[in-house]
Amino acid sequence: MARPNRLREIWQAGDWATNGWLAIPSSYSAELMAHQGWDSLTVDLQHGVVDYQAAVGMLQAISTVPSVVPMARVPWNDPALIMKLLDAGAYAIVCPMINNRREAEAFVAACRYPPLGTRSFGPNRAVLYGGADYAQHANQLVVALAMIETKAGIDNLEEIVDTPGLDGVYVGPSDLSLALGLPPSADPTDKSALEVIARIVAAARKKGKVAGMFTGGPEQAARMAGQGFQLLTIMNDGRLLANAAKAAVATARGAAPKAEKGPKTGY
Repeated sequence: MARPNRLREIWQAGDWATNGWLAIPSSYSAELMAHQGWDSLTVDLQHGVVDYQAAVGMLQAISTVPSVVPMARVPWNDPALIMKLLDAGAYAIVCPMINNRREAEAFVAACRYPPLGTRSFGPNRAVLYGGADYAQHANQLVVALAMIETKAGIDNLEEIVDTPGLDGVYVGPSDLSLALGLPPSADPTDKSALEVIARIVAAARKKGKVAGMFTGGPEQAARMAGQGFQLLTIMNDGRLLANAAKAAVATARGAAPKAEKGPKTGY
């Protein structure tokens, strides 16, 4: 039997998953993160400085810890790159800037083999990671998450979450804030943003689908779990490194700083 997708097991049990975010293009830093207890790790090819070749090495590094689910965020709704990352062993894909059901359907199709989709066959490293019978189970293993972060995506939320084969949605809080005419923030406090975020998780849960979100810190992640989110990203590797380094220097000099929330740019 192919390697199961532990994220699905966590969600079916009614629990939520801690997700690490990898913006640093290094297999070594990805391996270090994999050993820190995350349920999943997402290689970020959109706003991280990661290309495909680096992503493959990072997915291999994540695989050194069997319990950690390898994920990837693509830079766009591009079937070619989606399929290549799945072939490289990603068990979940996060796709940004989904605006309507048509775009959501195209995204799902790229994640599924026929007859459920249009994914081309060639699971090179996916077979090494998932097992010899990976292809027979891939349509049930791979998780497809559409990001809701644009004005059109908010307006068309219900039709997006109703897309067959879509496993869930993922909130990009900074772009979502911009779409609402607000400053970008990983931890929005404006009432209008909070109302939209609540609406997104409610719409997803109503359809039996997962809602995920990027957060600016562990406290926010805990709050969002309480609101029904089942996949919560806690900053990214770059910000975690910067916060820890800044705290170490300040502590050595006798003045521990307050950790910054979230990355200063992108996520």
